Amino acid sequence: MPSNKFDDFVESLQNEIIEKEKQEFNEYIVELFHDPKNWGKPLEDDINVSHSYTGPCSDTMSYFLKIENDIIIKANFITDGCGASVATACQTTLLIEGKTLKYAENLSPEDVDQALKGLPDDHKHCAELSIRTLRRAIKKYKDQKEEIKM
Repeated sequence: MPSNKFDDFVESLQNEIIEKEKQEFNEYIVELFHDPKNWGKPLEDDINVSHSYTGPCSDTMSYFLKIENDIIIKANFITDGCGASVATACQTTLLIEGKTLKYAENLSPEDVDQALKGLPDDHKHCAELSIRTLRRAIKKYKDQKEEIKM
């Protein structure tokens, strides 16, 4: 198969896959898991706390937070999970950047789901995983801060 025909085939197949994903999820979720914002681990100097958590579904999510004066300055993530896990972690970082720790601690899986314009029922646990991981990261940060005071 000539390379241009192969490239056309691949592009057509990719478009078909994306259209099916949009039917299963929605355009916004598909956009986030194909082009996630805040993906990746920053340099150690740019992190106050990091935490990984493996949920009951066996997906692991990690958050990397830069916090100053109890404000989340920067939030990054990685996950080995499905597209919905990528989208929920991504959306969570978008919701918490520039916000207080208190705001982030009070964020709920429903808030993330609503910001994503609705996860399918069989992927709502991804929002749970995201919030559990975030809360554990914040607790770790606060515990470390307390230890320094002692």
